[in-house]
Amino acid sequence: MTFYKKNNSAIFYSSVNEITQEIWTELQCNSNVYFHPDYLISLEKNNPQITFSYLVLFNKENHAIAFASIQIILFPLEQIESSLNKNFHRLKCFGRQLGLFPKLKPIKLLVCGNVFVSGEHGIFIKENQNKQEVIKDLIKAVSSQSPAKDISIYLIKDFIKDSLVVSNELHDLNYYSFNVEPNMALYLDANWKSLGDYLRAMKTKFRIKANRALKLSTPLVVKESTVENIQKMLPEIAQLYKTVSDKAEFNLGKFNVETYLSLKRNLGDNYVLKTYWYHDKIVGFMSGIINTDSLDAHFVGIDYSLNKELAIYQRMLYDYVQIAIDKELKVINFGRTASEIKTSIGAIPEDLTCYIRHKKTLTNKFIKHFLSYIETKPFKQQKPFKSKTLTH
Repeated sequence: MTFYKKNNSAIFYSSVNEITQEIWTELQCNSNVYFHPDYLISLEKNNPQITFSYLVLFNKENHAIAFASIQIILFPLEQIESSLNKNFHRLKCFGRQLGLFPKLKPIKLLVCGNVFVSGEHGIFIKENQNKQEVIKDLIKAVSSQSPAKDISIYLIKDFIKDSLVVSNELHDLNYYSFNVEPNMALYLDANWKSLGDYLRAMKTKFRIKANRALKLSTPLVVKESTVENIQKMLPEIAQLYKTVSDKAEFNLGKFNVETYLSLKRNLGDNYVLKTYWYHDKIVGFMSGIINTDSLDAHFVGIDYSLNKELAIYQRMLYDYVQIAIDKELKVINFGRTASEIKTSIGAIPEDLTCYIRHKKTLTNKFIKHFLSYIETKPFKQQKPFKSKTLTH
């Protein structure tokens, strides 16, 4: 399917394998893991519960200049009620009359972004382009010509503050913006050459807390995962993942852990998967993606019955720090959950903005009022380091 606007045309692809190597070469986006075909095909092949689609924008010379990653999911809107303040329930009945809050039937949601990872992983625009115009052409194509039918809501996610000068162009396309829970990011000091350096940079109270967690976790055996051993551990990993995901108040999509095998095979050392063992039983796992100079925390799994006794989750957080220091990375993106405990290890919140539009004009106008009832959860910002600023 092709979409034309001014001098640009857009083509939808239903699989990564349909996009030619010539297009990838023209886009020059492969240095970013999230726009690399090896990453995208891993998600696509292992998550049949999601309809994947990809959009490439071409200029008048028919050169690829932009790319959008799209996932279409069935989404029960009841999931978001925990994020709404108490006044929302006064509008609930009215919203259902407009079809915005169906009682039982999930809505079909189109996401331009990545349903499994926080951050700007949905749109890539080449350098030396008019990004304001390009993003409008991309999203016009996504909104009006998407191959999928019966889409109710379009969600474009997640833009950092510096990108808003571009992404706010979507307001002209009747999209409304709202903030979601922030990404928690830890910027590593260039002087940290070991975990010991990191711990010594902490105030006494936080260093004592870290050392206590590390001591409690001493009985844990941490193992690196390989393509060869991931397969046989998948049942236990799946159960541990489900334990954590079931506790989450909000999930755009359920992740199929079979994807781990494909990601490890395709990304190699750029995909991290560690398992945690106690008395020869797997009691946790952590995963992460190395993307240029960042380590992005992916999913974790925890046996909560042993978490307090063995400080499993805290150990994972410090292991992320250890990996990033060893690989001389600049930042760890911990994602949205458990914000307060992440601030205790040095992470700071970074705002993320999403854009949303309903296909029905009347309902879309109601969304503007609905968004005012969304509240992000407050948390106490800890300041664990002695210095106010770090050397990035």
